[in-house]
Amino acid sequence: MKKFFMLLAAMTLMVFTANTAVAQDAQQAPAAEETVAAAPANDLAALTEAAPEVPLNQALKTKFIEGGAGFMSLIIICLIIGLALCIERILTLTFAKYNTKKLLENVEKALAEGGVDAAKEVCRNTRGPVASIFYQGLLRYDQGIDVVEKNIVSYGSVQMSEMENGLSWISLFIAIAPSLGFLGTVIGMIQAFDAIQAAGDISPNVVAGGMKVALITTVAGLIVAMILQVFYNYILAKIDTLTVDMEDSSISLIDILTKYNAK
Repeated sequence: MKKFFMLLAAMTLMVFTANTAVAQDAQQAPAAEETVAAAPANDLAALTEAAPEVPLNQALKTKFIEGGAGFMSLIIICLIIGLALCIERILTLTFAKYNTKKLLENVEKALAEGGVDAAKEVCRNTRGPVASIFYQGLLRYDQGIDVVEKNIVSYGSVQMSEMENGLSWISLFIAIAPSLGFLGTVIGMIQAFDAIQAAGDISPNVVAGGMKVALITTVAGLIVAMILQVFYNYILAKIDTLTVDMEDSSISLIDILTKYNAK
C-alpha cells in the first residue's frame, strides 16, 4: 500500500506540472498572435523582429503535435509511468537506508543487557532491510549459529528481490520508448512515399511532412530512453550500496552472535 501511494504521488506531481505548463501556454499564445499580426505582412525583417522568443514548453508542445499525437502520446506515457516507477524506487531505497553501525551497536548492547529477545525487539523497531535480516537470523538463534547464517543468506536474497522490484518494468519502458520512435519513423516514411505517389512529383514540400514525423518521433523516443536509463543506473547504484551494507552487517552480526554464544 505504501508503494502504491508513492507511485500515485509521483504521477500526480508530474500531471500537475504538465497542467501548469499548458496553462502558461494558454496565457502566452494570445500575446504572441497579436505581436505577429501587428507586423507588416510584406516586411520579413519586421516580422522576425516582432516575433517573441518561443518558450521551451510551447516549442515542445508544437513538436509534440507535429510528431503525431498517436505515437507521441505513447512515448509520453512511457516517460510518465517510467519516471513514476523510478521515483517510487528512489524513495523506497532512500527510506530503506539506515545507519548499520548504530544498529549493530544497539543489537550488541541489547544482547548484553537483555539477551536474544531484547535484540529481536531492537530489530523489530528498526526500519530497513538490514534490520529485517537481523530479525530473521535472531529467530533461529536457538537452532545454532550455522542455521542463523543460512537463514540470513536466504532472507538476504528475499530483500534483494524486494529492492529490485519494479526494475524490470523500468527496463521495459527504456526498450519500448525508442522502439515506438522507430515505428513512428517507419510510418512517417510510408506517409512521405504515399504523398509522393499522390502528387506524382518528388519535391521538398511533399516529402517534408512525413520526414518531420519520422525524425521527431525518433528523437522523442531516444530522449525518453536516455532519461529513464539515467534513473535506472542511479537506482542500481543505490541497490549496490544497500547490498554491500547488508552483507557487511550480516558478517558482523554473525561475529557478535558467536561471541555472545561463547559466553
